[in-house]
Amino acid sequence: MDFYEKTIATKEIFDGKIIKVRVDTVELPNGNTSTREIVSHPGGVGVVALDENNNVYMVRQFRKPLDKVLLEVPAGKLDGGEDPRICGIRELEEETGMCARSFEPLGEFYPSVGFSAETLYLYIARDLYPGKVHPDEDEFLEVEKIPLDTLVEMVMDGRIKDGKTIVAILKAKLYLEK
Repeated sequence: MDFYEKTIATKEIFDGKIIKVRVDTVELPNGNTSTREIVSHPGGVGVVALDENNNVYMVRQFRKPLDKVLLEVPAGKLDGGEDPRICGIRELEEETGMCARSFEPLGEFYPSVGFSAETLYLYIARDLYPGKVHPDEDEFLEVEKIPLDTLVEMVMDGRIKDGKTIVAILKAKLYLEK
């Protein structure tokens, strides 16, 4: 079966600083039409920064959409066509003050395919050395070092709920076991 949905019309709804929202009218495989609400996002990067003792540099920050403080891997938004690796290197230093001699890809994933076109790229950073913390002016973070195995437990028992962090921690654990 051909699952492709042909776009018949597009209506731009919102063009913001970070996201764009549009509504597409599509022709379904059976010939009927439907609408799709789509959020466009430039994509982002998440980094598992692992020290020589298998501790991971994590950031705790407030997330307004949930009105909660979350524990997350250092991460950030891609700037207009930016190379994801360069973004990850920048975000790691900005948020944690750490740099890495080894910066390897863990892959990419789509965090919410039902309405978003966002792609997130994940990396594992090792052989760390101090740089300079310089978060964005509207970013308030607390850095913590937590053992990787403890983070895996926190993912599995539900204490970590952020999608990119869950994927990044589990992928890093499996990557290191190979």
